[in-house]
Amino acid sequence: MAHSLFHTMTEQPAYDGKPAQLIELTNAKGVRIVLMDIGATWLSCLLPLACGERREVLLGVGTMADFVRQPSYMGVTVGRYANRIANGLFTIDGQEYQLSVNQAGNTLHGGVNGFDKQRWQVLEQQENRVVFGLRSADGEQGFPGQLDVQVSYQLDDDGRFDIAYLAHSDKATPVNLTNHAYFNLNGVDSELDARAHQLQIAADYYLPTDSVGIPLGELAAVDGTGFDFRKAKNVAQDLLTDEQQKAAKGYDHSYLFAADRDTNKPVAKVMSQDQQVSLSVITDKPAMQLYCGNWLAGTPSRSGGEYSDYAGLALETQFLPDSPNHPEWPQPSVILRPGQEYRYQTTYHFSC
Repeated sequence: MAHSLFHTMTEQPAYDGKPAQLIELTNAKGVRIVLMDIGATWLSCLLPLACGERREVLLGVGTMADFVRQPSYMGVTVGRYANRIANGLFTIDGQEYQLSVNQAGNTLHGGVNGFDKQRWQVLEQQENRVVFGLRSADGEQGFPGQLDVQVSYQLDDDGRFDIAYLAHSDKATPVNLTNHAYFNLNGVDSELDARAHQLQIAADYYLPTDSVGIPLGELAAVDGTGFDFRKAKNVAQDLLTDEQQKAAKGYDHSYLFAADRDTNKPVAKVMSQDQQVSLSVITDKPAMQLYCGNWLAGTPSRSGGEYSDYAGLALETQFLPDSPNHPEWPQPSVILRPGQEYRYQTTYHFSC
């Protein structure tokens, strides 16, 4: 399937009238990962299993037409600010900024024309590594400052897939970059979906939100709630058991990690139901959005059909949503200033 994407994804032009450029990364064990310059997108992740099966574990589309019309941000690099900013408004140094709004009167994933819809430049390419670059103009979607961004993807022979982010700005601006991959370790064509995973998240706190995903303001302890994944459990076990989940049709919330944690240890672990595939998430980001695909129904699939709700789960490492309006939260500042460097890394480590 990975090879056919090079044909099907380039048959139709992208947003700028030209075909997309696809790049495949491989390792000695036979892992095959396909990336695309439009949205610096992770399109495919094919894993060779011990039993001889080759399993696609990443949700995605098969044509550019479907990529353009899919509303679910599958596999894209999200920016300039991942997740939500309330009313598209924030203030820096006494100056108020109004962003483009694109979901329930709020700004989601960078606005109407976020980084996911832009063509990134291929700055470097090797067999197991590619670096994409993008320049976001001052005022784009309402954000201040010219932002220069690089995202590097690297696959090693141990099954580690590293995503590294680097950014600089000439004005103070909020920056929050992530990848919006959806995983189904049971196989994307399996009858088993996101609910049929064992999941563990090393976090004591999550962030309650209102009915449209805007934080209510206070972090809450996971203890005694369905949000407690400190011990591995099936995603389905406590699904929709909390009032917070019911409004969102499931898990679509951020978890805050301990500030003094070891950033070389996983913050999340996922296991397929057949225990053939496991995924560990390692990051130096302070938080992670768990989204179990609660609203995926109708999203076009790679095979030409449509995904159902809960078809895959996203583990989006990031800052907490609406952070520009909550400097009191216990995490690093989300405001990148001139002379500073935005540098973070997330590793998705596959074992099979």
